[in-house]
Amino acid sequence: MAWIALTLIAFALGVVLQARVGRSPLANPTLIATLLVAGVLLVGGVPHARYLEEVRPLTALLAPAIVALAVPMYRLRALLARQWRSLVIGGLSGTLVGVGTDVLFSRLLGLSGEAQRSLLTAPATSPVALQLAQFTGAPPALAATLAVLSGLVGALILPGFLSLIGVRHALARGLAIGAVSHGVGTARAREEGELTGAASSIGMGLAALLVTLVVAGVGRG
Repeated sequence: MAWIALTLIAFALGVVLQARVGRSPLANPTLIATLLVAGVLLVGGVPHARYLEEVRPLTALLAPAIVALAVPMYRLRALLARQWRSLVIGGLSGTLVGVGTDVLFSRLLGLSGEAQRSLLTAPATSPVALQLAQFTGAPPALAATLAVLSGLVGALILPGFLSLIGVRHALARGLAIGAVSHGVGTARAREEGELTGAASSIGMGLAALLVTLVVAGVGRG
């Protein structure tokens, strides 16, 4: 229970800090909680496996939380249905580029086989990456960690980058954020509006679908 309490307190501190400093990319509750908990684990010499075992009840809530992101999609289903071609093409192409980039650079950098297999599922959200690890042969903890890091980095950088290059449309912004940054990014997209959050949920779902299909294809090959 101590580790569950620490995780919740760390996240609550992140929420408080975000409320005080405004919408700074660095004031992300998930990022702040991750850094605080990781620091305690490192200082205390606590194995990651032990922490995961202690916070299993929180981990079990991850999948329902992801499913709950579909609520904005249902509310805006008529609008999203009119734009389904753009959403599908944009989401799948963006994810495909992400998967290709991960595979290419992991090989160019000479990363280990375990790291390469873990990066293959990084564009998917962490629950999907965990499930696919048994098929790719990647270490589950590493696959989930890389997926979370991908989401955090995307949530920190992508909104500002999209504004810098002039992407203002809510659907385009949400789709890009969701395809790259998963649940963390979708939570960030929700701050920009319900439409952006709904598009982000679609991007996240399409990313999970495409990564699953890629893994299935690689397994057959």
